[in-house]
This record gives sequence, structure tokens and C-alpha cells, in this order.
Amino acid sequence: MVWKSGQQVWAELHEQAWRYFGGSCRYVVLDNLKEGVLKPDLYEPVLNPVFAATLAHYEVVADPARVRDPNRKGTVENAIGHTQATALQGRRFESLEEQNTFLEHWESNWAAKRIHGRERRQVQAMFEEERTHLQPLPTQSMQYFRESQRTVCDDTCVRVDHSSYAARPAPIGSKVLVRVFERRIEIRDLNTQALLRSHTRADRPGTVVLPQEERVFNPSRETHFILRQANDIGADAARLCQMLFAIEGRVGQRKLWGIVGLVKTYPRSLVDRACARAIADGVHSYAHVKALTEKLVDDALAAIEQADTEPRPSEGTGLAQKHPLIQSPDVYGDLFSRCAQSTPEEHAT
Repeated sequence: MVWKSGQQVWAELHEQAWRYFGGSCRYVVLDNLKEGVLKPDLYEPVLNPVFAATLAHYEVVADPARVRDPNRKGTVENAIGHTQATALQGRRFESLEEQNTFLEHWESNWAAKRIHGRERRQVQAMFEEERTHLQPLPTQSMQYFRESQRTVCDDTCVRVDHSSYAARPAPIGSKVLVRVFERRIEIRDLNTQALLRSHTRADRPGTVVLPQEERVFNPSRETHFILRQANDIGADAARLCQMLFAIEGRVGQRKLWGIVGLVKTYPRSLVDRACARAIADGVHSYAHVKALTEKLVDDALAAIEQADTEPRPSEGTGLAQKHPLIQSPDVYGDLFSRCAQSTPEEHAT
């Protein structure tokens, strides 16, 4: 038993059942559960791709039950009611694992040895007669995957988990089906599901899995657009972006987007200076340009803070001391004395 179901959980439960029985059946009748059947249909039902791949791996043929036709499903669901009313009724467990351990013991020591009510025979004996009809299990377990659609970018790659994978012969702009396994990536045709490319899954985000001979170096409209934005930043930014495109082709446009996007956070002049320094260092990468830009910003802020902490000149420094309008101190002193001795009425007059 499990807490919640899903397309992979549903497939794993079937796989565990077949391995418990020691072989797989040849034919299964499916209820129209979403984990197994995506679109119920009398003539062409659509199975869940993960579950369909699991059935194909074990060479099992699926036959989804007709909607609103319970007679096609047999009496298999009676076992669930029997288990709930016999094994689980009135019992509480501390964990799901404890419950499953109890059910496994109950199944092998009581349920399998009981006499079936309708058949009047031992359940285990009937199963042993049918065991010979089970198919042998494959040596390798099912490799599960998650599936999604991707668009082929103008560098002939698809983006999966922040990495790029070659998708040829799929044309640029087309939709493809991508299956992500634990250690590999499969790119398939969206309509026929024919395998187009298979790659080892990249361990590090930002990896480009694309042979050098498949890289596209002729500029696209997107390339011209990025280079115009780089030219607006400055001459060094434009030169660095052109160098990156010449080295990596269209697949390097992600770095170009990163460089021109720095102006959203930092001044254009500092980004351009950072590009100039990156060219001088011989390190042509977005990460290096970003680090240089951040350092230039930190240096500028430190210089401003230092200027604020320096002692300021005295008030009289740099001021004119002699001017026709400037009177002698005695005149100002006499004026202040008169104002202090006079009454408010005299001030008014």
C-alpha cells in the first residue's frame, strides 16, 4: 500500500506485483484510472506513456475496460473488500511500513492458505496451477522517465534542466518529445514517437551536448538582435559578443543574452569596462564578465564611502576675505550692540 498514487507509482506497483509472483501475466484488464488510461475510448484508448512503456518492457498487453461496463472487470475488486474487512478491520499501525509488513505476513500465512468460498479450493494451490502460465521476468528492471514537449531552438538544441542537447534531425522550431531518464535523455518525434537522438544526461547545469560539426555559425535574426544590444552597451561589449559567437556559434547565444542582460542591474559603462578586461584576460565567458562587473561596482562604492569619511576643510578656507561689500568687524559689532540695547518699539520705527 502507498500514501498516494501517480503515473510512476502505479507502474512500480505492477512491477513489484509481477516480481512477487515470479513472472508477469500476458494480458491485463485496466480500469480507466488516470495513472493507467489517459483517454478512455472503445476503439483507441490512450494509455499513460510511463505505464505503457512498463507494459511493453514486461511484454504485457493491456485492454482498458469499457466505460460503465462493470461486467468486463471481473471480481478482482472483491479482494480489496476482503482485505479491509478481514486483515485491517479494527487494527491501527504506527507507519505504512508496519502495515505492509503485517499484510505480507497475513497474505502468506492466512489468505493464501484459506479455502476459497466459491471455488472450494485452497488459494495457494490454484495459484500454483496458474504460475506456469506467467512469463519470465526481464533481467533488467524498468527504467522510469518523465516526459515533456520541447521546442527545437535555432541552435538545433532543446533545453532540458538548464542544459542543451542536440535534436537533429528535428527541424528548428519544431516540437519534439523528450524523455528524461535517470542517466540519459531521449528525443523522439512528437507524432510517431520514433527515437531521434539519445544522449547521456549532463551532470552540470549549463552543459551543451552538441558535436562541433553540428554547430550553426551563420547569424540568425536573434543573433543580430543581441549584437545590436551589445553595441548599445559599448565597443568592447560588442567585440566580446562577436568573439563568443565566432567561437561557439548559435549555441553560445545564451552567454550573449547573459552579458547584455547585465545592464538591467549595473551601469553600461561598467559592463563595457568588464568586457574589455575579459578580452584582455582571455576568458570569454558570461560568468567572468559578471564577476568583473561586480568587482568594478564594489570598487566604485568603496571609493564613494572613503570620500565621505575624509575630513572636510574648515569653513573659512577658500572664501574671499576682502570685498567692497564686506565691512570691518567693528561695524558689525556696533550694529549688534545697538540692536541688543533698543526696544521692540524702536525696531518697529
